Amino acid sequence: MALEKVNSPKDLKNLKREELVELAADIREALLNRVTNYPKGGHVGPNFGMVEMTIALHYVFNSPIDKIVFDVSHQAYSHKILTGRKDGFLYEDKFKIVNGYTDQDESEHDFFKVGHTSTSVSLATGLAKARDLRGAKENIIALIGDGSLSGGLAYEGLSNVAEQGGNLIIVVNDNDQSIAENHGGLYKNLRELRESNGEAPNNFFKSLGLDYRYLADGHDINKLIEVFEEVKDIDHPIVLHIYTIKGKGLPYAEKDREPWHYSANFDPITGEPKTKPEPKEEFGTITFDFLTDKMEKDPTVTFINAGVPMGFGFTKDRREKLDKLRKQYVDVGIAEEHATTFASGMATNGAKPVFGVISTFVQRTYDQISHDIAINKAPTATLVFGGTLKGMNDVTHLGYFDIPMISNIPNIVYLAPTTKEEYLAMLDWAIDQNENPVFIKVPGGAVQHSETDVDKDYSNLNNYKVVERGTDMAIIGLGEFFALGKEVKELLKEKAGIDATLINPRFISGLDENLLNELKWNHKLVVTLESGQKEGGFGTKISSFYGTSDMKVLNVGAKKEFTDEVPYDVFFEENRLTKEQIVEDILKILK
Repeated sequence: MALEKVNSPKDLKNLKREELVELAADIREALLNRVTNYPKGGHVGPNFGMVEMTIALHYVFNSPIDKIVFDVSHQAYSHKILTGRKDGFLYEDKFKIVNGYTDQDESEHDFFKVGHTSTSVSLATGLAKARDLRGAKENIIALIGDGSLSGGLAYEGLSNVAEQGGNLIIVVNDNDQSIAENHGGLYKNLRELRESNGEAPNNFFKSLGLDYRYLADGHDINKLIEVFEEVKDIDHPIVLHIYTIKGKGLPYAEKDREPWHYSANFDPITGEPKTKPEPKEEFGTITFDFLTDKMEKDPTVTFINAGVPMGFGFTKDRREKLDKLRKQYVDVGIAEEHATTFASGMATNGAKPVFGVISTFVQRTYDQISHDIAINKAPTATLVFGGTLKGMNDVTHLGYFDIPMISNIPNIVYLAPTTKEEYLAMLDWAIDQNENPVFIKVPGGAVQHSETDVDKDYSNLNNYKVVERGTDMAIIGLGEFFALGKEVKELLKEKAGIDATLINPRFISGLDENLLNELKWNHKLVVTLESGQKEGGFGTKISSFYGTSDMKVLNVGAKKEFTDEVPYDVFFEENRLTKEQIVEDILKILK
């Protein structure tokens, strides 16, 4: 194995050219070993498509003096293998020594923790500016995929580096695919450039003042080395537009690129999952079924997403069957900011937009939510998926900061359903009402069902629902944590004979002051439960309301911190989120 000889980029440079092809095969074997045996799986298509390019980059450039910045970094596995971390791909007991994204705490060859899109050019532009101010001479390389070019930040970086000047090599890895298919006018030009071998008169990159070269075969190591050697130490910014095949080397991943963007462990020969989950209800399918029915009945209802339609039930096979509803489905590409403001424009002119967004990505839209939606009171409906303590747990993809962010913006109505029935009722109301911007925090975990009829109208804002009346103390369980609240109530009754009041607040963004004042008469303690960060969250609103009164308040949620791949059971224990710990804390306060 050629890989046995490589423990650092310096070792790579000692290999003969013919050994580099063998090295590429070895790396693919290592990649396959990890993604098929690691329970968490990994990014398959992006990494298999980047093997030869990564070898060539490290063969030509001198990392870490020359700095390679990966956009999103879900294509950085080969880079990790070549920079001293191959054990994390070869041996199952070492899988956890590397994570799925670049990480400067792992290696001197990584410069940023990144997991969100469109960042590499701006980051690299900053590195280049600092280099020039220091009078240094290293190469700065930004690697960005075609899918990431749809993000506004990518354009801002490209526009500014053209004016800044100096050495900056921008490698555009074009595999004609985002997570789903690409959307946007830019991709027509990329196609023209591919089909003309880079000679098309229209050239997006040249229009910004950037030098440009095209390479048609991003898997020919010798050609890659040649083009990288030609631009090494260049004195101005240049774009190297290189065509690759997503999933290269795995026939099933090459053929069906969307589902193979990321996969949990699977059979390396067939691609079939090693563990087939039991069919179960999930909110993506529920959302798809409800919205398509709503769209058929009302031609102004439109579903919008930003490049991840499968996350909301709009899988490839379902999208292909939309037929007459096609105009009511909009994928803006990876451009959440545009999607948010676009929805505001639609709502203002009489349409009924529904924007589906993942919690970790809604962070990018703060200004658009505040300025373009909230100030204008545009009656949009936004579905926040993955906003849960049991969602993605990579440090770059945490989904539990949406409550402090969204619920504290004026004019926003942020709803937290507890069950499927309540979710659909809230969504139906949000679409048809015309008074407020409405966000809905879609529950995480198993789908819960209502035991009684749910309200259909939520125009009486901030009206909490008392589900069970008790005395002495009240439990306010927000959204998906309402189920935890029921468990805590039952355990309190069993252990201490306490019959707590159980409340479903439904509204994250406001307070039911009448109910909270009423609780003062025969309650000593209010406990708030939320699947999110405590500080600045829902519970702190309750604490602030009671202020200097005699009412005690216990806020239960996550500490303010970034965590990385902490197992859920460990995370819940450390944050005292188990029902046993919560009851223990309650009894301490009451005593």
